[in-house]
Amino acid sequence: MKTILISVAVLLMTACHTSTPEKERIEPEAQPETVETGGETSETVPDTAGVDAVTSATAMPNHSSFNGTMIVPPQRHATVTLTMGGTVHSTNLLPGDYVRKGAVLATLENPDFINLQQSYLDAHAQTEYLEAEYHRQERLSSQEAASQKRFQQSKADYLSMKSRLEAAAAQLTILGVSPGDLLQAGIRPYLEVKSPLNGYVSGMTINLGKYLEAGEPVCEVIDKAETLLCLTAYEKDLDDLTSGSRVQFRVNGMGKETFEATLLSIGQQVDAVNRSLEVYARVKGNNERFRPGMYVTARVEKK
Repeated sequence: MKTILISVAVLLMTACHTSTPEKERIEPEAQPETVETGGETSETVPDTAGVDAVTSATAMPNHSSFNGTMIVPPQRHATVTLTMGGTVHSTNLLPGDYVRKGAVLATLENPDFINLQQSYLDAHAQTEYLEAEYHRQERLSSQEAASQKRFQQSKADYLSMKSRLEAAAAQLTILGVSPGDLLQAGIRPYLEVKSPLNGYVSGMTINLGKYLEAGEPVCEVIDKAETLLCLTAYEKDLDDLTSGSRVQFRVNGMGKETFEATLLSIGQQVDAVNRSLEVYARVKGNNERFRPGMYVTARVEKK
């Protein structure tokens, strides 16, 4: 019996010394470096430098990047509308044509235009006669050779006709017709639609025989002599924006070529939805390839 117990004890000791399969080692994930500052432990995250949208270089702390579009000032963008309607009689325009200020864009037919010219000429002739009669009655009245009633009637007739003449002259001036030229050359059969400024024609909506109502646009004339950038900024960017700051920008479709502008003004109204506002910059120089509406990416240098 004692021999059996000794054998069992030897077997148990042998089993305890048998090696078990080694567990797989799990490499710990790299932890951010910790720095103790004032008793607190803070993590140090490696810096990720942003890439500048204009130069494709690392964004520097003294630059801010914005997106936007090209525009022209309202003084250099004209929508040609009609004060008097009519049927298109002729036009030589093509989209993209360059026109000078005062150039005839189209001619219109309208009987009311002829009637207006006739009214002016009639009023002019009547005014001359009534003015002479008024002055004659004034002299007679001063000499007590005519009644005051007749003098007053003559004065009223003269002033009434004079106001008609001035009203007709004002309407003709709005339509681009000089009353003085009308007196010399006579009645014009067609109403001329003229360009209000130098620029390129776009947005044409006319063709021969089409009737255009008063107030309907004929086309647009765009003067690209001065170009602006309309950039989108946010509330957080306001501290970095100052009028007169230098702006560098690239234009979509023009490769990596960089152009310059100067920050002109900062909008005063913040959009209630996306909390953005508009920033305007004046482009330096004039490039024939620039077009209003082109997408740009700009970088504003902080002062």
